Parts: sequence; C-alpha cells; structure tokens
Amino acid sequence: MHIGIPREIKTLEGRVGLIPAACAELVALGHDVFIESAAGILSGYPDQNYQAVGVTVLPDAASVYAKSELIIKVKEPQSTDLKYLRADHLLFCFLHLAAYPELTGALQKIGLTAIGFETVEVEGQLPLLMPMSMIAGRLATQIGSNLLHQPQGGKGILLGGVTASARGKLVVLGAGAAGSQATRVATALGANVIVFDKRWDRLATMQALGHNVTALYPYHETLCEVLEQADLVIGAVLIPGKRAPIVVDEEMVSRMQSGSVIIDISVDQGGCVATTHPTTYAAPTYVYKGVTHFAVTNMPGAVPRTASQVLSTALLPFVMSLAQPNWVENAALCGGINVQDGKIVHPALG
Repeated sequence: MHIGIPREIKTLEGRVGLIPAACAELVALGHDVFIESAAGILSGYPDQNYQAVGVTVLPDAASVYAKSELIIKVKEPQSTDLKYLRADHLLFCFLHLAAYPELTGALQKIGLTAIGFETVEVEGQLPLLMPMSMIAGRLATQIGSNLLHQPQGGKGILLGGVTASARGKLVVLGAGAAGSQATRVATALGANVIVFDKRWDRLATMQALGHNVTALYPYHETLCEVLEQADLVIGAVLIPGKRAPIVVDEEMVSRMQSGSVIIDISVDQGGCVATTHPTTYAAPTYVYKGVTHFAVTNMPGAVPRTASQVLSTALLPFVMSLAQPNWVENAALCGGINVQDGKIVHPALG
C-alpha cells in the first residue's frame, strides 16, 4: 500500500504521524511510505532519517496526498488539508468530531473513510488515545503549577509547598488515563489533591497514592464546596467519541478565587468546564472572572519527541493492519470508523 505522512500544520504542533523506526517496519513489509519534507523536524527526525530507512521524502503536502492511499496524521485535518483529501483516501488520525461538526460535514462531503485514534477500542481500552492522555495529564500539572506563579497572573503559590507554608490545593475531575497521571505528578510534588470519579476502582487506586490524596464521588454539592477552595482544577472527563459532559458550570467558576487556574484537557471533545473554549500554544490562556483558563487542544504537541515516539509504538500494529486488503476484519478498526461514504458511522456522533 502507499502510505502518506503529511506535515502537521495545526498551530505549534510538533508531532509526526510515524517516526523513522516505525516506517522502517512498514517498508520491510513491502509498503511504499511517503512523507512531506520537514514533517519530522520538530520531533527530532530530519528528512535524512526517513530516507535512510527507505521512505520517500516529497516536497509538499499536495504530493503526499496525491501519491497515497492511507493517510497517517496526528491531529484532525485543517482547512488546508481538506482540499487534498479524496473519496478513495483512508484517513487515520485524531478526529474529535464531536467537537467539530463543520469538519464532520466536510469529511462527509469528501466521502472518504475516516478512523479516529480516539475511537479505536480494544477490550474496553482506548490504546491510541491513552498514551497521549497520559502525557496531557502530566503536562497539565506541570503547566498548572507554573500558571499559579505570580508573574503568570496566579496566586503566587508553590503547588507542593515547603516547610512552614501551606500546600497548594489541586482538584482533578476524572481519574482515567489523563486524570490519574495529573494526580500522580501532583502527589509527588506534595500538593493536597482531591480527585473525583464515578468508578470505585479508580477512586481506590487514587486514594492509595498517598496521604495527600482524597478520592471522592462527584456529588454536585461536594464539587461546589471543593472548587471554591481550589488553586488548580484539571478537567479530564471522557466519554469515548462523544462530547464531554459539562461538570463545572459558569456559577462554579465565578465562585473560585481570583488567581486560580483551570486546565481543561477535555477541550478536545468540547470541554468539561462551561467557561472553556479552545486555545492554541500561540495564545494558550485567557482569564474569565479572575480565573486563568488553559484549553490548548493539542497539549502533547508541546513535547513532540516524547509524544511521537509513544504514539508510533501504539499506532504501528494498527497501521500494519490497515495496509492489508482485509483490514475490515479488524473489529477495533471498524469500530473506530467515524465517517464513511458520506455517512456518519460511529454511534457516539449520532
């Protein structure tokens, strides 16, 4: 099969669809792999690294799309990408269509088959979303800790505290892949962490992390009380394929203390905080009612070297399957189809 890897053009997105080592595996199987020049630069992989393993480097995106049947991207197609996509393309990338109805319509109009990384499910797990969620969770605590600094407009506190000072208070909404990693990093820093989830097993795992972690069910009254005292709130609520539910409404945000910080990891799927809207790393934050909001839709793009290596490892088995004529026998990939032949296929998008 002809496999194409275009350069990511979302604002300050540094990841690449596949690293050279993964491409080498595909070339060894007899597939033709094409990559747009400089697609791997920000991840630390110059064109020469790809050429050394048998990948053909092409000068621009138009050439990659023209020569390829299977398109491997990281983020959802941008407006420039859409003009190159064809009905016979098989698109494999993060889509998050629940948050992008206009993109959904555009892909339907093209008539291609689009499979979302975030909707490929294996035995109840999301193997392609999970590694990026883990990175986003870790980043959320790191970034949030920095935004609490006074020069950033924060309260001027050290999240973990030191002797003779109060510990910072972190609230995590959701204890899945992202929320659990955010909690682990904050726990290690020494912050007082309250993590909310509806699943008993996740609550037990979080509670066991340390004496400075409290795991609670998200009763509305409890959420309201805790958020009023929070220094940093991290939203990490996910319903696979669907728009994220609003867990924190506008009134809850208005009661938070000035200088507090909200980081909404769920913004890729529309956000779980009513006052968040998508931002980019070019302008990552804004202030609403005195609360700093960070809602970048491609958080792992800040660490492209790490993220590309992890993502390629997770992707490779699925790309190998997609490159075979019988890929439709793969239940996980078929279940991950979002749109096909002009129709919405995934039930979460209905």
